[in-house]
Amino acid sequence: MIQSKEDLKDYINSDLKSHRMDYMSPWKILLHRGYQILKFQIGLRHYEYYLNTQKRRGLPGIAHKVVLKCWKIYTENLAFKLGFDIPPNTFDKGLNIHHYGCVIVNVNARIGQNCNVQQGVNIGQNYGPENVPTIGDNVYIGPGAKIFGKIKIANGVAIGANAVVNKTIDEENAVVAGVPAKIVGKRKPGLR
Repeated sequence: MIQSKEDLKDYINSDLKSHRMDYMSPWKILLHRGYQILKFQIGLRHYEYYLNTQKRRGLPGIAHKVVLKCWKIYTENLAFKLGFDIPPNTFDKGLNIHHYGCVIVNVNARIGQNCNVQQGVNIGQNYGPENVPTIGDNVYIGPGAKIFGKIKIANGVAIGANAVVNKTIDEENAVVAGVPAKIVGKRKPGLR
């Protein structure tokens, strides 16, 4: 969770690195005509920062609220255009969203570092707000994958296209696929 300006810079730099765009300044990306997904991620990280620090008020109260509202509106507008429903503070640093298209994440879900997400992904609840997934670090989520229920996904897992994951995957670096998803192989450790 982003709690300081240093955290904010670290999260943004990790996100840019995951997209192999760490050679560009975040502000240069925000002013560019393209890079819509990166613009969304930079906006999301700023929104998270101002949301998480509103109690400490680095800026005077009213100014902080105005900046928070501006980043929220910016992020929500881009999310609408891109087809994303990603609430703040669900993804850790190193997020890589590959394509425009429907990506839906439950507000209570927690996803670790260096997560790669394709289009058509749904990370949701099953029956109640507390029945949501917890996903580890370095997880790849393929196009159209559905992950739901009170389950845990281990570090390094690769979830195949259109897989439906509704059971815990404890084995690290496993490859899962199918409906319902089953372990079908192993992945080399360290891949992203």
